Amino acid sequence: MQILLVAIVGYGVAYGQPKAITNGGLGLFVTFIPALLERNYDIPLDPWLGVWITTAVLLHTVGSAGFYARVPWWDHLTHALSASLVAGAGYTTLRAVDLHSDEIYIPSRFAFVFILVVVLAFGVVWELFEFGLDILADETGIEMPLAQFGLDDTVADLTYNSVGALLVALFGQAHLTGVAERVREGLYGALDERS
Repeated sequence: MQILLVAIVGYGVAYGQPKAITNGGLGLFVTFIPALLERNYDIPLDPWLGVWITTAVLLHTVGSAGFYARVPWWDHLTHALSASLVAGAGYTTLRAVDLHSDEIYIPSRFAFVFILVVVLAFGVVWELFEFGLDILADETGIEMPLAQFGLDDTVADLTYNSVGALLVALFGQAHLTGVAERVREGLYGALDERS
């Protein structure tokens, strides 16, 4: 999948497509985050997490290269998948904090609500960011790598964000607890060594 992202960036360079360069380059960078976490913080992540992250950024990059306009459900798929990543990161962080201290107890019901609220808040911020890029594009005449396509699109995006968050809220506790334990050990172990 990383090779496909490199190919998309290469296509953008060869054919003067700044959107392909920007989305492909940022997506490629994101795919290296698991390796950076393992190298810098000694947090080994399961290979399926790398696949999850890489799939989300690849589908978004392919979407911005034309699939969003040609395939009506592509945007819904990428929003649900990206929201599930945000939810997974939010849950993992919350659980790592919970595991780190005996003084902190986070009930599973709160974790469920926390995941939904984090994803909804992130989705709103993302839509505002797209709105800001639209204003900037109108003022400068520069084509932006992201665009907002009206109120109906925004509502649909937030709905599919909620679907991704709900899936992680329902199933994440069973599948992400081990990841949270490794994050806690890696991050807090590194912080303890520095202090």
